[in-house]
Amino acid sequence: MRLAELSAHSGVSTATIKYYLREGLLHPGRRITATQAEYDEEHLRRLRLVRALIQVGRIPVNSAREVLAALQDEDLDRNMRLGTAVWALPHGPAPDEADPATEAARHTADALLNRLDWNYGSTPRPSGEPTAPAYGMLVTAIATLSRLGYPCAVEDLEPYARAMERIAVTDLDLVERYDTADEQVEAAVALTVLYEPVLLSLRRLAEAEESRRRFGGK
Repeated sequence: MRLAELSAHSGVSTATIKYYLREGLLHPGRRITATQAEYDEEHLRRLRLVRALIQVGRIPVNSAREVLAALQDEDLDRNMRLGTAVWALPHGPAPDEADPATEAARHTADALLNRLDWNYGSTPRPSGEPTAPAYGMLVTAIATLSRLGYPCAVEDLEPYARAMERIAVTDLDLVERYDTADEQVEAAVALTVLYEPVLLSLRRLAEAEESRRRFGGK
């Protein structure tokens, strides 16, 4: 397909596609004349992923480039490619080591992960971080809860973690609908970005429904 067709199929403007090509986010098409190139289904799939990362996920171009580089590293197996790509996604603030609540929060996070038997240290560490970025996000969140006086003991957090285990199974069941390893790791990253708003909205709707059941009409 030509550039205009690629644009029509993907919903991405030709100007944006050209920008992605210049930035190395999309590999060049097969040159057919001095001024024209031809694109295929692989370009379309990659373009949808780039769109999910940048236009929907609001991920900076440099971060998107790191994610795509990890996905293309054929020296890694699927688990490591996915892990490395997820590491490259933007994450929340790292723990504030000057905050007195951080050390206690880290102990709580460790106790929770030990109870769950989650080996968060098994993911690749491309930037030399001592632990996965999501672990740092968890510590920061627990420290904030603690500092503000809200429940954040292991017993409070475990039900949420168990629910996340079930969601992770659903996530990877979706990923395995794709045929090839390349498609699966790309889908896993795209769905990580695209499904987070779904999870947030469903949580809020579920809370509203539970509140109606418990407190409505009283």
